[in-house]
Amino acid sequence: MAGVIRQAGVVEVQVVGAGALNQAIKALAIARGYVAAAGVDLVCVPTFADIEIDGERRTAIRLTIDDRSQRIPDSELIDLTAVHPPAGLPVD
Repeated sequence: MAGVIRQAGVVEVQVVGAGALNQAIKALAIARGYVAAAGVDLVCVPTFADIEIDGERRTAIRLTIDDRSQRIPDSELIDLTAVHPPAGLPVD
């Protein structure tokens, strides 16, 4: 994982199941230690992915891992927080 980050700047990992997710998170934690000395601060963005394994549809978790310094600065992000919920949505 650290090697791919060094070469490509980003890595995507897809996992299915709790054990695979556990191993991927451990690998991420280890990779963070390997690249930290070079000033790379890894962050992880999890999303869901629908995949097919042996003809069976499964839901995977996709982990996109990249360097925090390469991400869009918070000051440039657009705030999508709504002041009022859209019509028809309950108010908590």
